[in-house]
Amino acid sequence: MRLSRYFLPVLKETPSDAEIVSHQLMLRAGMIKQQAAGIYSWLPLGHRVLKKVEQIVREEQDRAGAVELLMPTIQSADLWRESGRYDDYGDEMLRITDRHDRELLFGPTNEEMITEIFRSYCKSYKDLPKMLYHIQWKFRDERRPRFGVMRGREFLMKDTYSFDVDEAAARHSYNRMFVAYLNTFSRLGLKAVPMKADTGPIGGDLSHEFIVLAETGESEVFCHADLVEMGAPGPDVDFDGDLQPHVDQRTALYAATDEMHEPDQFAAVPKDRQLSARGIEVGHIFYFGTKYSEPMKALVQHQDGQPRPVHMGSYGVGVSRLLGAIIEAHHDEKGCIWPESVAPFGVGIINMRVGDSDCDAACETAYAALARAGLDPLYDDTDNRAGAKFATADLIGLPYQLVIGPRGLKEGKVELKVRRTGETHELSPEDAVARLAERAFSDD
Repeated sequence: MRLSRYFLPVLKETPSDAEIVSHQLMLRAGMIKQQAAGIYSWLPLGHRVLKKVEQIVREEQDRAGAVELLMPTIQSADLWRESGRYDDYGDEMLRITDRHDRELLFGPTNEEMITEIFRSYCKSYKDLPKMLYHIQWKFRDERRPRFGVMRGREFLMKDTYSFDVDEAAARHSYNRMFVAYLNTFSRLGLKAVPMKADTGPIGGDLSHEFIVLAETGESEVFCHADLVEMGAPGPDVDFDGDLQPHVDQRTALYAATDEMHEPDQFAAVPKDRQLSARGIEVGHIFYFGTKYSEPMKALVQHQDGQPRPVHMGSYGVGVSRLLGAIIEAHHDEKGCIWPESVAPFGVGIINMRVGDSDCDAACETAYAALARAGLDPLYDDTDNRAGAKFATADLIGLPYQLVIGPRGLKEGKVELKVRRTGETHELSPEDAVARLAERAFSDD
């Protein structure tokens, strides 16, 4: 993409109403624009990152055996009355009446709708297990929306729902999602700690939140420090095998949000491994048994011929919220520092003297070669000042910057900058392109 053709409305000044770094940088980098309290348009740069985050979430759900569908944003109030949640959910639910006086709502979550879909088609234990998910916009009417996409009213969410014949099978589904989440957040460049959590309005008796530690986190968390450095199980994990050891390895160590904190247990953690901090919730998983299947009569016939309610769980990831969490974890005073996995573009090409025949030719050659190599370059071919170009490149946080100017070209050199470390390399244009194509730089 050529910057002269792109829509990138960067801001020089930090908006006064942006309280945390991720909100400030998303506005300054032209990623989002507020349309109403807690509601944002996703501008091209932000949308590119959002789609990359979404795709990683999707790939890890597919790997874990979940099957994607898509449910509508608008739901019938009658479904929620079946489960008993319509009156209990509270003011966060946006209730709607259509022209025929039918009561509807803008879905804050989808337990009722997915249960209705399941019960329409699955009647026997032979139909189980099933794990279904979608990635869809949700709305919760937050009393005080703040922190940009971190606590907005409209947000993009991945929600998965599992259906199993009994509790033992349901807990295996729970473990599938537990492990899938560890792998997902690792691929996004985040160290997410699973913590025992309150089930809230979703219900159930088993729940974990996945928390990224950050000073701007909305809740206080307490955990064993070893959990922060524990690696993800990785892509070779056998989701059909015994996943309990992966879960036990993490749940054996103390970790809890402030709602579930037990000071006596935390005191038993060695002093030098006690970690108290603030955290950002990026995922939440629940096992709630027959909470929805029983009142909504989602029954399957067992081997003994008797119909029984299925055991269910739900598993959410805040896809749009993840962008804020990634920025909170990866930034400096100049701007964002995107992990390669979710960067909007793989490399930025900066033409230091647009109109100079040698510079233009070298940039065009590099642009074509990097595009062929799959790096999806962003070529700054504007006539802005060099300082402004560098500031924009740092602000939007692409992993690499290839700087091409007349002085360097006279010596057969270009400058290659690694955004995360700030290190620079003077190389021939050919070597710089080759090194980038091979990803021969560390992003650690």
